[in-house]
Formats: sequence, C-alpha cells, structure tokens
Amino acid sequence: MTAAALQLDLHPAVEGGLQLEVTDVRPETEDILCITFEDPLGGPLPPFVAGSHLVVQYGKGANAYSLTGSGDAPSQYSISVLRCDGGAGGSLAMHGLAVGDRVNVSRPRSSFAPVANAAHHLLIAAGIGITPMLSHARYAAEWGGDASLIYVYRPGAGAHVAEARQLLGENLTECNGRVRFQEVLAEALTSQKLGTHLYVCGPDSFMETVLAQARSLGWPKARLHSEAFGAAEFDAGDPFTVSLARSGMKLEVPSGVSLLEALENVGKTVPNMCRKGICGECSLTVLRGKPLHRDLYLTDQEKSENTTMMCCVSRSEDQELELDL
Repeated sequence: MTAAALQLDLHPAVEGGLQLEVTDVRPETEDILCITFEDPLGGPLPPFVAGSHLVVQYGKGANAYSLTGSGDAPSQYSISVLRCDGGAGGSLAMHGLAVGDRVNVSRPRSSFAPVANAAHHLLIAAGIGITPMLSHARYAAEWGGDASLIYVYRPGAGAHVAEARQLLGENLTECNGRVRFQEVLAEALTSQKLGTHLYVCGPDSFMETVLAQARSLGWPKARLHSEAFGAAEFDAGDPFTVSLARSGMKLEVPSGVSLLEALENVGKTVPNMCRKGICGECSLTVLRGKPLHRDLYLTDQEKSENTTMMCCVSRSEDQELELDL
C-alpha cells in the first residue's frame, strides 16, 4: 500500500484527527502485526489514558484498534492487528501497510480506562485482547499502580508476551489451556483484596464466561469492565419505546432492530457511516431516560452523562427514551 493510495476523503470517524506516517511494521505472531505511527514532521502526539483506542481509516471504512504504548507525552502510537481473512477488510488493509505510508486516524479515545482509586487492577486477556492490557500494565508501572494479568493464548500464538513479562514480572500468569485457565480464574476471583476492579478483553464468549463467573461470586457490576474487539456482535436486546420531542412521535424499537433502523423505517433520516458504533456520525441527543451504551466512540465520562447516544448500536436501559429529534 502506498501513501498516494491513502489520500482519501476523511471518514467521519477521523474528521478533526491526525494524518500519521507508518514508521515500523513487524510481526508479533504469524497472524498479528504490530504497526507504529508517528507525526510526519516528528512532532509530539496527543497524550492518552490507558485503555484508549485509535480509529484508523482504510478506504472508505474505519476500524478501532487499542493503543499498546504509554500515553504519557507519546512520540508514537502503536497498535497490533489480528489478520481476519473473513472480516470486513480492515485487518487486511492494516496488514498491507508499509513503512512510509500515511494514514488518517482519530485522536485517541477511551472507553476502557483504569479506575484511578482501584485497590488493585485484575487484568484478564485472551489472544489479541492483550493489546489494551499492555497499556493498562504500563500505566500501573509508570504510576505505581497495583496490577496483575492473566493472559490466555494458544501455544506459539501469544502476542507481546515478552513485554508483559517485563512489565508485570511475577504478577503475570500465562495460560495455554482451558483447564489451567479455569483453575487460575477461580483462584483470582475469590482471592482479590477489597476494592479490586476487573478488566477483561477477548472474544465475546470468553469475556462473558469471565464476567458471568465474577457476577456469580458477588462482584459488583461497577467493578467489572470489558472491551470488545472493534465492533462486537451484540445480542438482539430488549424492546423499548422512543419519544421524539420535536415531532411528538412515539416509536417502538423491537428486539433485534436497531434504533437507527427503526428511525429509518418511519422516514427519519439520521447521518450515519459505519453502523458499528465507531465513527460517531449517528449521534443523537438524549433528553430523558438512560441509554444502554454499546459504542466505541463515547468516552466513559460521556457515557455516564447519558446525554448522547449512538443510535446504530446502542439501546435503552429504561422502557422509554426521549430524544431531541
């Protein structure tokens, strides 16, 4: 891929973002590639909190990738990308990048930041889910935080293992099999100090297994945090009602139908692009009710304010929402 090939109209996800140059491309495993970006003029890059991601443009699409480095006065951004031959093309485009190529990226955003006052950070990752955990581990090392990591990967397929060992030492537990992981997980979930927060990243089924086991043992919801790979496959969700303040219309959103689709079905036009909760183009203002946020665009703080939602993927925790539409 050449720099000239990337001179495209900006995707809404990266408007107001950065154009960076690829300065290093190296394999982490047979299927995972580590890519480093820098400012073409050598300038500093915007800092970021641990657990942040970049939205990277490829062609007319865009995907989110976790940053693996330190967010403290960074001079470069690094991501690691798993090649998915049957995907939408984002990973293949990333694997086609070469040193010297230029790409359009968003400024870093976080929906998976470490909780500052946590007594301990229990990190659990599977496969490529290690990427945001490296950022968390660096945060703990730089700021004196208390963190441990359980990393599950197939033999020979672990990414960033050497870095994780260096950052965490004896606080890293590596698991190459399901039985071993279940033993380690059971021990970890029942032996943590009060005030520990759990962070998990990996395939959906893996994350749900971890979270379900934690919930069954009485872990409070507020201390459980998860990060999906890019645009996750969501469940159908519960039905809810939407009240449109400007038109006075009430709209039923059935299970299995997104709010964006329901609005389009009654002739309401909402700007959109990715339909995956990444670009932020389909943002709507919430006047009443609590959205069920499932996007990768809003920060944790923005989600907690419950004044904005991405209608392509998010739903409602209440039976009815009122929107400024």
